[in-house]
Formats: sequence, structure tokens, C-alpha cells
Amino acid sequence: MRGQPTVLHLDMDAFYASVEQAAKPSLRGKPVIVGGLGPRGVVATASYEARRFGVHSAMPMAQARRLCPHAAFLVPRFQIYRAISETVMGLLAELSPLVEPLSLDEAFVDLAAGGTAASAEEARRTGERLRAAIREATGVTGSVGLAGSKMLAKIASEQAKPDGLVLIRPGTERELLAPMPVRTLPGVGPATAEVLRRAGITTVGETVQAGEAELLRLLGKAHGASLYLMARGVDERPVVADRDTKSVSVEDTFDVDVTDRARIRFEVAGLADRCTRRLRAAGRSGRTVVLKVRRYDFTTLTRSETLRGPTDDPEVVQEAARRLLEGVDTTEGVRLLGVGVSGLADFTQEDLFAQALQSSRAPEQPAAEPSPGGAPAPRPVPRTTDWLPGLDVTHERFGPGWVQGSGVGRVTIRFERPDSPPGRVRTFLVDDPELTGGEPLPLVERAAPPGGGSQADSVSSGPSRGTSRP
Repeated sequence: MRGQPTVLHLDMDAFYASVEQAAKPSLRGKPVIVGGLGPRGVVATASYEARRFGVHSAMPMAQARRLCPHAAFLVPRFQIYRAISETVMGLLAELSPLVEPLSLDEAFVDLAAGGTAASAEEARRTGERLRAAIREATGVTGSVGLAGSKMLAKIASEQAKPDGLVLIRPGTERELLAPMPVRTLPGVGPATAEVLRRAGITTVGETVQAGEAELLRLLGKAHGASLYLMARGVDERPVVADRDTKSVSVEDTFDVDVTDRARIRFEVAGLADRCTRRLRAAGRSGRTVVLKVRRYDFTTLTRSETLRGPTDDPEVVQEAARRLLEGVDTTEGVRLLGVGVSGLADFTQEDLFAQALQSSRAPEQPAAEPSPGGAPAPRPVPRTTDWLPGLDVTHERFGPGWVQGSGVGRVTIRFERPDSPPGRVRTFLVDDPELTGGEPLPLVERAAPPGGGSQADSVSSGPSRGTSRP
């Protein structure tokens, strides 16, 4: 254990929902719930206003609607979440070479490795500067925990929420942990907590009082010994930078069980294409293609095939996924499909079989032929399902906005920007030729540096050096 609180844990506050509130002035201070909006959707993040009604992450969306029917229910916009996450991770990298990202909105930082926390007060000042830099660079807030270990730093950041900082001084761990529920400790899930409850152990202090021998008897050697150390505040896990991704995968859950075999093949091909796009975006390739199928009765099957060499070719991944699908019975319905690639590498290996397969296929036909006389082809008519709540749009006359709702052939748009007052609402036909999909607007505008220069130039100075506009 460290003698100074040099482990920092950053956790962004209700990240997805906070980004949506920052991007949409009309939603600030109001309940916002982000997640899948279908009958089987789940909550990804709920704003603090929605949490007061009992809504929380991983809750079925149907239950969230019952608890908080007046909330704004939005689909996720991962493009902007990833951009803001990259900005935040860039700020963390300025503090230390040892940054361990856990997700888009959470990371550990070893301040000792960066020489930015020789004392508790210096660590506190570093944490406060970080919070201010994040707010300035992104327009959203994060909470910071500081302690002598990863476990305690994470507990501290939970206590700091929202938009705060808590520092746990080394030597105070046992007193702090004693009254906390045993579920506070890492590795204690519902099953472990139930075993301990039946033995009369519900708090961290009672876990220590039970003794190591009793925990070994209840939980086994490895788990019992680890839990005893954690309960006493002992956590020697280091901050590990550059955690290597072991696989890339995508999956979709269907609102209604899919039984049509042709539809299932089509969905698998689409998933394979999305998976390889992610591979290429990460500059990786992989050898093993994995198919995941969750059937009507919730049983989950996985099938895999290892290729002759690593690839990022969508044709190769699609063909492998199709072959795997042939060995799975889907006649009674499928709830979820997924395609992944593992065994990742930083290079690709030419596959002559894939090249032959691709060249043997007929060339694709144009999507639409020009009309007689050279006139442009008719514009495809959007479906109501193309306009999901929360998505960005642009109107030729009214400018940028976001979808507030759609149905019965119409779509309602609220026209506002992150830096504007709450905007006006207008309703259009879903096939309005002036209405198109838009791109996320930056939450924070950068002023140009003196003497001219681009906004991109200006972000290389000040507390947000090395970051980019989200």
C-alpha cells in the first residue's frame, strides 16, 4: 500500500445523459434516459434527475418508462461520446504515462509515475485542476477519487459524485470501510453477497471480524483470501497502461424473435460488416471469427472458426460467419445475434481463397439508375424508424436540430445548439426533402488564437493541450 494518495480514479458523471443535456439546452435540469428504446431495450445511463425516480443503468427500458414517464428517452450517440472520451483520456495522459482506461467514461491514473503528487495536498490540487480542465474542454463534469490503492480510489470517486473530489488519506482505510455494505468490495457480486449474508456477514467490518479462516471456508482459498485483504483495505493491484484489446465484436437484440432464416442470414452479414469496420478503425485484424446466437428460450450458443491468417476483409469474415450459422438451429426464434473477431494482430495476411471468392462474384449493380433525360433518381423515402429520438438532423432552412419524436408519417424536431437557448419545435413529414441526418455539434466552441489560426491550432495550448474538439 502507498504512503500517499497517488492513485486517481476518474468517473464521468452520468456520462451519456450529461452529454445529451450539454448538447440539448432544452433538456438541462430535466430527466434524461439513454439506451435501447425497443421493448427489450435497457438503460445505458440515466441523468441524476431521472435517478431520483429509481431509474438506474441496466434497468429494462419498459420499467424506466413506468418509473419516470415524463423523461426524455434518447438513443445513444456513440460518435460524440467517443470523441469526448478521447479528449478526456488525452488530459489524463498529461498527468502520467500510466493511465488505465476501464471504459469510455472511467479510468485509473498513477500520479506517482507522472511526478504530479508528492503529497496529499499536491494530489488534491492535481485532481481539482483535472476536473476544471475536463469541464473547460468538454462541457461535462467528472468526479475524482484519490487514495493509496485502486479499490479505495474508486470508492472515493463514488462518494464524490456528482462533480466532486474525495481524498482518502492512507491509514484511514479500515475506519472508512467498516460500515460499508460488503457489496462495496471488488469481486463481491450477488452470489457472494448471499453466501456471506447467510453467514451473518453484511458489512465490510463484519467481514474482517469473521476472520480469514471463515472466509476461506465460505468462499474457497483464492476468493476468500482476496476478500479478506480487500476488507482490511489492502489492494496491491497496479495501474496498468495499454490494456490490450483481445477481441472486437458487435451484437443486436431484436424487439421480436426472428424466425425467418433469410432475415437471420442478412443480419449476420450486416453484423460481420460492422465488426470489420471496427477492426479497421482500430488498425487491427484477427484470426478467429465468433458467432453468438441467443435463442427464444434465452439459451446462448457460440460458434467459432479460426482462419489461416489474420484478416480485416469483410468478405472473409462474412463467409466464416455464414458457415458458422449453418450449424445453428434457429427455427424456433432468435432474440440476439452477434459477430466478433478475436486473436487480434496488427497486420493482415493475404488470403488467396478470399480473393478468388471475391473475384468470382458478379459485380454489384448501381443502387439506382438515372431517370430518362438525365434527371436524378428519385430520393428514397425515409421510414419513421430512421428518425429515432435524440439523433442529429439538419434542415435546409432551420439549421441543426435533434429528433424529439416521430410517428404516423411525421417527425418532430427541436432546433437548438449547445450554445443556444432552448429551441423551437417544428413537425415535418418524414420524407421532407429539406430534412437530412446531421453530425453532432461540438459542446464547447474554441476561440481562434490571436493573430489568426484555426480552432484546431488553439487546442494545443492551455490545460487541454493535445485534445481535439469533440
